[in-house]
Amino acid sequence: MPETTLEALDDLLRSVEENIDDSEDVYKLRSARQLVEVLKQRQVDRDEAIENAISDEEILANLRDLGYIS
Repeated sequence: MPETTLEALDDLLRSVEENIDDSEDVYKLRSARQLVEVLKQRQVDRDEAIENAISDEEILANLRDLGYIS
């Protein structure tokens, strides 16, 4: 079960990719999945930057509870 929206999107794209025979469409789906990976990495980088910038654990916990960081 995907934990994030981006993981759910990647799962959906992968499932469609497995059922497509047209090589051009497969290429487009793989490209879309690569873009999802870029977004996942940006999210990780953003979360790390926020955690490094904020030293107050209560604020970080609140941001996690609100879904702003993972």
